[in-house]
Amino acid sequence: MARPGRPPKEKPQLHSSVYKFEDMLSSERGAALNTRQAYIRDLTDVSLFLRKERKSDVDKASTDDLKAYLTDLHKKTHHKGAQTSVRTIARRLSALRQFYRFMMSENMRKDDPTSTIDSPKQTRTLPKTLSESEVNVLIKTAGAPGTPESLRLVCLLEMLYATGMRVSELVGLPMSSIGDDQQFLMVSGKAGRDRMVPLTDTARKALDKYIAMRAQFISEDDKGTQAKWLFPSRTSDSGHLTRQRFAQLLKDLAHAADIDPDRVSPHILRHAFATHLLNNGADLRSVQKMLGHADIATTQIYTHMLSDKLKKTVQGKHPLGKGKTGTDN
Repeated sequence: MARPGRPPKEKPQLHSSVYKFEDMLSSERGAALNTRQAYIRDLTDVSLFLRKERKSDVDKASTDDLKAYLTDLHKKTHHKGAQTSVRTIARRLSALRQFYRFMMSENMRKDDPTSTIDSPKQTRTLPKTLSESEVNVLIKTAGAPGTPESLRLVCLLEMLYATGMRVSELVGLPMSSIGDDQQFLMVSGKAGRDRMVPLTDTARKALDKYIAMRAQFISEDDKGTQAKWLFPSRTSDSGHLTRQRFAQLLKDLAHAADIDPDRVSPHILRHAFATHLLNNGADLRSVQKMLGHADIATTQIYTHMLSDKLKKTVQGKHPLGKGKTGTDN
């Protein structure tokens, strides 16, 4: 939405091949809306640069055109940090590769201009997470006011921490996703992959308290747009709480809990769910299923976090890890 007093920002008209690519992502791959929007944002950025700087467009770009774009992107993003720049370039290049492979498969192009462009080397960055005590502080702080908004926030936190859902999955839960006994949730994940996730006792209790006053978030004249969602909203077009609003609520909560807001987000709570499960002995396959990862390699990043923790434990507790030398017996 445009700021008051400013006209809405006009969206550029993209080449028809971009919209056909978007249709393919939806119909053939079952890509989620957020995924499709990310691809379109990336291709829009490339298109605007090529039109302005190279008198070209994304559908007919050459390898040199794309190298010029990536060089310009590096200059614009490097001030945010070298690793941020590398990740941005790698993601944008990945989107371009997907797009040109699609064009070739549809006989719109005979060549792939990205084929000779190397992806930037990325160093492994471990996901940000929170300690168990920090999560407990967040939940306790959220519940302190005892208002309807407070009970809703506690429920959101407990359910996210109990299930590891993606934020879009959480805020978009329909009422029908709750089983009769509230032991499990049915979650619709990426690419239409549904999964059943268990709820903890504390999450079920928080859910009961929230549902008892859930009607306060539904307009009296609602035609069913809001009432069908577990977390309805009177103000959003979708009828349910938006992920952006939930993220802002978490930032405000972090301030109140005296935790760095940069360390608190829905996705970081998802990381906390996974790392705390593994810390307490859960097996990787079970965590993969609960997170909804299609490939276990995606889940394995959390084992690296455990490895680093074990290294610190050895260095801190093992006599040789402290720089001491032993004698042979």
